[in-house]
Amino acid sequence: MTGERPRAEARDWYRVTRFAHGVTRIDEHHIDPFYRCNIWHVRGRDGDLLVDSGMGVVSLRRQMPWLAERPVLAVASHAHFDHVGNHHEFDARACHPAEAHILADPRGDWNLADRYAVIEMFERLPPDGYEQAAYAVRAAPATRLVEAGDVIDLGDRVFTVLHVPGHSPGSIALWEAATGVLFSGDAVYDGPLVDDAYHSNVPAYLETMARLRALPVGDVHGGHFDSFGRERFRQLIDDYVAGKRKPGCPTAR
Repeated sequence: MTGERPRAEARDWYRVTRFAHGVTRIDEHHIDPFYRCNIWHVRGRDGDLLVDSGMGVVSLRRQMPWLAERPVLAVASHAHFDHVGNHHEFDARACHPAEAHILADPRGDWNLADRYAVIEMFERLPPDGYEQAAYAVRAAPATRLVEAGDVIDLGDRVFTVLHVPGHSPGSIALWEAATGVLFSGDAVYDGPLVDDAYHSNVPAYLETMARLRALPVGDVHGGHFDSFGRERFRQLIDDYVAGKRKPGCPTAR
């Protein structure tokens, strides 16, 4: 059942916001902010970078035809449904090896759609409505596997892959040292962090946070919610770590 929620038009499904250093955010603004994935785009001299691709209930390339004008590498910060729903629309797709099997076989219990892809997430429904039981991410096998230290070179811009497990085993972030830009995926964003999925690992998350905190970040663009700077980045990390180390917390150490 789709209930009484109004439906959005396809042309209004995505919203585009420009940021410093040539970063563009595309988001599905009719989805509640907790579930709404940020899709990040960077144009390079030799090709473009796309970090995540949204839920896939509306075609990204059809509504953003400029994404088809140049070669694009679609990187999955991780393989949860809200981040890889449109990856099948791109010929070049990258992810960490730990989650390549989810991109290739995106089962709802593996990509969290069974848990989170609920109708209540929509403030307006997609143009064709929404039936939770019928929703499924299309398979989009990785054409490139990336691990910690690998480089994504756009010709005039270079991003280093950081492996940031915790939220999920194959979570990655992309770091551009020249500008201080960090695409942090769901490792750090300005909202409630999720570390209780079936493949989350809190001790690994704490180690990830310690490594990330040392980065001299400038602009941090997360997988959800608004972007922020270095001070807020460190505060979010410190708050998460302190919460996990409170007396009585099962992960305290």
